[in-house]
Amino acid sequence: MITASITDNLVYKENKPAVSLLMETSSTKEIRILMRKGQVMKEHTAPFPIIVSLFEGSIDFGVNGEVHQLKKGDLIALEANVPHDLLCTEDCIIRLSLSKRDTVKRVESVA
Repeated sequence: MITASITDNLVYKENKPAVSLLMETSSTKEIRILMRKGQVMKEHTAPFPIIVSLFEGSIDFGVNGEVHQLKKGDLIALEANVPHDLLCTEDCIIRLSLSKRDTVKRVESVA
């Protein structure tokens, strides 16, 4: 059994999103991204499918040039290599589910 908390030890960064590994299972890596209002993650792609879950706050989530306004409780799934970007519109806590084969470093490089 593995346990983690998405709301414990929240440390936001003032100049860029804060990325941390919450847990790693036999098939996924669960990442927490903390963003302050106005912070962005520029357009990028993921080499494997991802699931983005918005736990708190709101973001404008761009996919192939179309903006989707996500709020607390929303989820979005993308296949591999789909261009996407994030603009935080209200301080947020994001859970990002990655393939086991993907890396936290890749996510940090986008933040």
